[in-house]
Amino acid sequence: MHTTTTTTLLHNDSLLFVIREGESIQRHPFWKFLNDEDRQYFGFSMKKNLLQGDFSRTLVFPSGRIALILGVCEKKKYNARRTILTARRAIVSARAERISHLTVALEDFASLRSIPEEVASRIATQFEVANFEFVAHRTAPKSGWGFVESISIFISSKNSSLIRAVAEGKIIGEEINKTRLLSNTPGGDMTPSHLAGAAVQVGKSCGIKVTVLKEKEIEELGMGGVLGVAKGSSEPPRFIVMEFSGGKKNESPTVLVGKGVTFDTGGLNLKPSNGIYEMHMDMSGGAATIHTIAAAARLKLKKNIVGLIPAVENMPSGSSYRPGDLLKSMSGKTIEVMNTDAEGRVILADALEYAKRYNPKIVIDIATLTGAAMVALGQRASAVFSNEENIHESLCEAGERAGDYAWPLPLWEEYEADVKGTFGDFANSGKSRYGGAIEGAVFLRQFIRNSDGSDAYPWAHLDIAPRMTSVEGEFLTKGAAGAPVALLLAFLRK
Repeated sequence: MHTTTTTTLLHNDSLLFVIREGESIQRHPFWKFLNDEDRQYFGFSMKKNLLQGDFSRTLVFPSGRIALILGVCEKKKYNARRTILTARRAIVSARAERISHLTVALEDFASLRSIPEEVASRIATQFEVANFEFVAHRTAPKSGWGFVESISIFISSKNSSLIRAVAEGKIIGEEINKTRLLSNTPGGDMTPSHLAGAAVQVGKSCGIKVTVLKEKEIEELGMGGVLGVAKGSSEPPRFIVMEFSGGKKNESPTVLVGKGVTFDTGGLNLKPSNGIYEMHMDMSGGAATIHTIAAAARLKLKKNIVGLIPAVENMPSGSSYRPGDLLKSMSGKTIEVMNTDAEGRVILADALEYAKRYNPKIVIDIATLTGAAMVALGQRASAVFSNEENIHESLCEAGERAGDYAWPLPLWEEYEADVKGTFGDFANSGKSRYGGAIEGAVFLRQFIRNSDGSDAYPWAHLDIAPRMTSVEGEFLTKGAAGAPVALLLAFLRK
């Protein structure tokens, strides 16, 4: 979608009017651009219908100009969260009405105490994500898909910082959509090798160094977790390393570790039929890692960022790893397999050990790790854990700014008893059915530690299982939601 800023309106522009409850339409910045006949018709139509609160409708003025009208709550309740939904609603409504070119007023998306540049960037991102639909494998209708082709954001005067903010927001939205495209790709097409190929292509287009380790190299590194999970599949594992050098040469990098299970059957602990359908998206953490780094490169962030993605399929076969198996991880610590469907933490254990070689400033792992996180939080926020309080506070605050929400859960030492192994060092599944999201995070923490028990680096774990797919009421099409690309970029940029 083509997104620009403008200080003028063309006669045939389709206009968006966001009308706050209790406010006159005369206050809207587009009112002055309407002729007398259009104003009279507009006022009559609004008064006649007595519309209040959330509503959407389209008017065709006597002049022929089209207006898309969205009703929202009163100004004092119109916060940043509501502006995000309003921006998405605008695109969804425009698509429904087959409006291909839309002009919007930046002022419509400003809440109390909002910063114009943040508003401009935020809504440019939301316009992009709301205009996405996974149609790669569908036959196009004769009338077309109805995507919005262009958005013009009206500002009162030319402002270079606002123009830049819009361009940056558009980039973020594009990379979120590319994340969704990867995640939505069927598992038969998105194998570990294909995921690695996608990372290589991103590297070439964005100037990022990409190295793909194959099975022999993974074995030489002693990554018993990655090899163990991959044993049941005919598709060999890959370990993807992406290195973006935007900061100073000797500056420690931020390391992002993305879970790349390209299809998760559960292994021998096979998932039930209602839980296996969307498991081609179990590599969403890997996809988010790839495109967060791509966005960082396109935004020219002055940061050094490394992405690590262990990529495997978790399949049942005669060669699958078994409950009761003992896997030796890259760190030398052994993993007692209690459940083959707790495979994500097993492969991440090796990646978290590999991260130590970068002397990282911080490591953030991103994984659709547990259904338990969904039980705790529903489907509207990722769970965040960290070994440093200021990190999870910063991540939650970044998510609030970006509209990509997260909420902290505890990482107390008392929980470590739940992941102690009987015949190995650590068990990949807890001793009860309670607190599964916490147990997954506590398990991962064991693999960021040094031999003396201290943590090797500042670390956060994002369990994005709640945000793997979009949900009703957030004005995103069905399928992958693209979390937590926006959150991570807000965190990295600050």
